[in-house]
Amino acid sequence: MLTPLAYETLEKRFGFRQFLDEQEEIIASVLSGRDTLVVMPTGGGKSLCYQFPALMLEGLTLVISPLIALMKDQVDALARRGIDACLVNSTLTPAEQRDRINAIIRGEYKIVYIAPERFRHRSFVDALKSVRLSLVAVDEAHCVSQWGHDFRPDYLGIGRAMEEIGRPPIVALTATATPDVRSDIVKQLALREPAEFIAGFERPNLSLSIVDTDTVAEKLKAIEKLASERKTGIIYAATRKNVEKISAHLHNEGIAHTAYHAGLPDEQRRAAQEKFISREVPIAVATNAFGMGIDRGDLRFVAHFDIPGSIEAYYQEVGRAGRDGEPSECVLLFNYADTRTQEFFIEGANPSPELIRDIYIWLRAQPGHDVQLSLADMAEKIPNLKNDMALGSALALLDRRGYIERYDIPGQRVKGTKLLKPETTAGALDLDDQALKVKAARDFAKLDKMVAIAYSRVCRQQFILDYFGERDTEPCGQCDVCASGRVQVIREGTSTETETTRKALSAVARMCTRQEDGSWAGRFGAGRIIQVLMGSHSKEVLDARLDELSTYGLLKSFSKNYLHNLFDTFKTAGLIESSGGQYPVVNLTPDGESVMRGKTTPRLCWPSLHEAPSRSKLPEASTGKTPATKKTVSPAGSTYQETLRLFKTGSTLAQIAKIRDMNLTTIEDHMARLLATKAPGLSIDSLVPLERQGIILAKAPSEVTTLRSVKELLPDYSYMEIKCTLAAHGRYRPV
Repeated sequence: MLTPLAYETLEKRFGFRQFLDEQEEIIASVLSGRDTLVVMPTGGGKSLCYQFPALMLEGLTLVISPLIALMKDQVDALARRGIDACLVNSTLTPAEQRDRINAIIRGEYKIVYIAPERFRHRSFVDALKSVRLSLVAVDEAHCVSQWGHDFRPDYLGIGRAMEEIGRPPIVALTATATPDVRSDIVKQLALREPAEFIAGFERPNLSLSIVDTDTVAEKLKAIEKLASERKTGIIYAATRKNVEKISAHLHNEGIAHTAYHAGLPDEQRRAAQEKFISREVPIAVATNAFGMGIDRGDLRFVAHFDIPGSIEAYYQEVGRAGRDGEPSECVLLFNYADTRTQEFFIEGANPSPELIRDIYIWLRAQPGHDVQLSLADMAEKIPNLKNDMALGSALALLDRRGYIERYDIPGQRVKGTKLLKPETTAGALDLDDQALKVKAARDFAKLDKMVAIAYSRVCRQQFILDYFGERDTEPCGQCDVCASGRVQVIREGTSTETETTRKALSAVARMCTRQEDGSWAGRFGAGRIIQVLMGSHSKEVLDARLDELSTYGLLKSFSKNYLHNLFDTFKTAGLIESSGGQYPVVNLTPDGESVMRGKTTPRLCWPSLHEAPSRSKLPEASTGKTPATKKTVSPAGSTYQETLRLFKTGSTLAQIAKIRDMNLTTIEDHMARLLATKAPGLSIDSLVPLERQGIILAKAPSEVTTLRSVKELLPDYSYMEIKCTLAAHGRYRPV
């Protein structure tokens, strides 16, 4: 496909005798001048897909990259190969930047790396117009998509800048992109009939495991063991505080490492990175920005101290292990309570339209419509601001919309904020409220997926491949789920399962509001929708006249437990989304609508009609108190044992109440008592789905005095779920 000269160049400049997998086809597409989209896993050789064409083309190749560290690493590597390359970014002085740009105009470089914000500078865009630009490579292209896991607003200006400089051919590259994100990349970059190459996401040399942990001490012990056994790797934490906590523990244990997070001075961060790249230290403890573009193939493990915010982020980070093809271990230390940190980040990245308008009102009330305060100082003065991160996100959006300007203040590190259209009222702001709400829902849905994989009994690798659109894959055989011998399989539904799914999704649709853009806005939580499907006569259902819906009682033959499991599976498969927050509502997704209308067949990990999925361990209560003393269950033949006997025969709690001519609440109390006293042959997993158990344990106080107080925190959870879960885990003693 390529010329003999191309193979000579490959060996001479890069030291390779042949291309990997699809590299040759991708490079041929790029050299032909066709726009190209490349999705290739970390370690698959993405950089060669634009560096090699840069040498074969006559003009300049411009590489747009989000991280300064990535640029420096790649420019240094190219220099060692004798390739003229440079970077232009904020680490250079203004004089150095001018010198680099003049050298670019003179044609002294083949490859130039820039950050996307460089296109804000008119002088740089004008300079590119005088250069023969043969190719633009957009690295980490998922950053252009609001549906991606690492959206960066400056990427949105790339498409417009390309038109200004003559629209050169574009190659967009990313390691992790779902089908929706891939479509958005093509749209946002205005790629023209691009050739698309989706390399397999499978990493057969990685062993993925998710370990339930109860305490920080347990996590630190697991990290210590992994670091001692595997020697080289990266430990990711969600916060600076946790990075420092892990670093202190490893230091006390005498384990060599370096620590990296955004709160460190620039010089200290650069030194930490250099130590790791040069192999001076074997282990890095870092927040998630660390590792992008670092070419180190000998990492034998990647550990996550906290749950990441999405499957994309998780898989990109674990992909930094084993880039040399050797077996490597990836461990996520899971505690459901950690999701609150990610929820905080999501809320910070997605301020509500109401909050953005409140911030604008405050800015508009300031003297001269000009504020020269740090974000922290501004946050203290703005009413109703509970998440400081949301302020930065709101200001960035107002800046992009042209309502404010964020400007540098000479001699200070803080930026000023000035209103550009002070005559515009908050009510007149064009924010696209619906789009903001949809993006927030999408981000919460991504976190839901990450929680789902933690509780799932599907092969970890298969779950991830299915998420990225690779169907009909086989279990990997080496993750913790496969090793347990209890693997569940993702498959198409039977005719009965498919019909049940469409009925359930119809209920979701009828309890949503259809928006002008065709999307569905949720109004009720999953618990209320399930009540309607079961034909509940509860006051909440009747008062809202939900019993008049055509879907009322449509699935009354199924147990509540099964329907909750089914709805959890819908969330995992992306058929429905939850809004998150204290009172989450459920909306139908485009994929869910497609299944509902019979256009596609659902592919799910179908729950059993008879039991909830099983897992080896759930976090116990960490109250610091001695667990309740186990009591002997009442003698055989007692009322409790009779309830247990009927339950074991497959009867639902409602059926048991009818058979025994008792109130349903009494039967539920029996089950809670049986669970609290550890009745043989009874598991809480058979009553309450595991994910819902985790949420109840995370939300409930360490010592429960009244169930009503917990119910107020969990309005979509039944009293049965709450009391049985808390009783089973020693947090509630039934009377």
